[in-house]
Amino acid sequence: MVTDPISDFITRITNASAARKATVSIPYSQLKESIAHSLEKSGFVKSVAKKGKKLIKTLDIELIYIGDEPRVHGVERISKSSRRIYQRARDIRSFKSGFGAYIFSTPKGILSDVEAKKLKVGGEVLFKIW
Repeated sequence: MVTDPISDFITRITNASAARKATVSIPYSQLKESIAHSLEKSGFVKSVAKKGKKLIKTLDIELIYIGDEPRVHGVERISKSSRRIYQRARDIRSFKSGFGAYIFSTPKGILSDVEAKKLKVGGEVLFKIW
């Protein structure tokens, strides 16, 4: 049983890119699907597809590689179940000169730092990815 599904999600993506896998299959949830679509908009994954039947659904995520290097080099979980970290819209800063991204859970859904700043909405900082 997984106690933190977001940490499991980002760990699977990091391990798959380190192992040079083309795709990674992750157990489905709506939260994971919206995070995956946010990563797709930010350019960290190529495509996201929901597969499976009623009871056993999975997310198939296609990873991006630039030459032999994976697009996802690392991920760090910021807000955990033991300590939640929130950030206001005016306090959002770019990460790694725009080559990395923070992923936020906001009232307008799961957004990257660029989208949250543009919509002027803050929220819980889930993780950072570079």
